[in-house]
Amino acid sequence: MKDKLQEIEEIIGKYVTAGKILSQVRDEAKDKIKIGARLLDVAEFVEQRSIELGGQPAFPCNISRNDEAAHATPSAGDETVFGKDMVKLDIGVHIDGYIADAALTIDLSGNPDLVKASEDALYAAIDVIKSGVDTKEIGAVIEDTITGYGLKPVSNLTGHGLAQYFTHTPPGIPNKHIEHGVILNKGDIIAIEPFATDGFGKIADGSWAEIYHTVARKPVRLPAARKLMKQMEQYKTLPFAKRWLESDKLDFALIQLERAGVIMSYPVLKEVEGGLISQAEHTVIVTDDGCDITTK
Repeated sequence: MKDKLQEIEEIIGKYVTAGKILSQVRDEAKDKIKIGARLLDVAEFVEQRSIELGGQPAFPCNISRNDEAAHATPSAGDETVFGKDMVKLDIGVHIDGYIADAALTIDLSGNPDLVKASEDALYAAIDVIKSGVDTKEIGAVIEDTITGYGLKPVSNLTGHGLAQYFTHTPPGIPNKHIEHGVILNKGDIIAIEPFATDGFGKIADGSWAEIYHTVARKPVRLPAARKLMKQMEQYKTLPFAKRWLESDKLDFALIQLERAGVIMSYPVLKEVEGGLISQAEHTVIVTDDGCDITTK
């Protein structure tokens, strides 16, 4: 029988392995993002390469452009190509549900300071992380770094904790000054992800969604919906893409499952005034005197 310490070491090992896979995939994928390349080709490369290297996608590859902050992924058969875009590439990889989550911005639009603002904010935040630090300190450092560029943090997006088969858990990691935070402890697994914008500094739900996740197991009457639920079981509580599913009545079945409270959608998130957004993200494990970056 495994002792507790051995079990913890094995779990940490899976987080670290997921991070190494993600790092390689990210480095290979970023060079594929260029004007004229198809978004779908990049997303499918990221997801398939993650599997080839021994992991599984923790969520669909997010390719959010310009005023989109997150939750944008290509649809099946999507022919959209990159233009002069501000491109956010957000990747998740898991080993047995233990997740690495990281993102970077590839600037095809000619706004290098916007990219640098989120990157510098990420590393400034990492520099203050250690056991015992209050998350309000992290938020303050992120906001101060971004505003130093004359830009704004996206105030209603946060970093987050990670747990087995859950991509977002407490604690939330603010991207702005807050009055009351929470204390980080040794062993916490968190994703730090500053977003910088030249817009208003807030996001709202857009009008479309290509990503879903299962929130409940309930009986449904429609045979197509039941078959779709069976397909979704492999993703457990992790997000999945509509293009990963197969059904003759896919749209209708998804609507029925959402109405029944079986699944929830992730609408694309957009800057409320249409400002450009950049993103930078790493997953870290909190230690006594700092943190270990699993996705470096």
